[in-house]
Amino acid sequence: MEIKKGAKKSCYFCDRGKEPSYKDYEELARFISERGKIIGRRQTGVCFKHQRILAREIKRARQLALLPYLIT
Repeated sequence: MEIKKGAKKSCYFCDRGKEPSYKDYEELARFISERGKIIGRRQTGVCFKHQRILAREIKRARQLALLPYLIT
């Protein structure tokens, strides 16, 4: 018996040919949970390279008050 896994998710940023940026905070908000945490790459399907950049840019946007630290 062969176990089938779900379809592999493709990276959001690789598909579009762009890099995450703190300036595009509406796009970054897709990768933050309702509680304000950064969603892991296993759930979002973002590749390793872009997940590291994404986390850095989300933290930058938070410091500039473009994104909230906590969502109440």
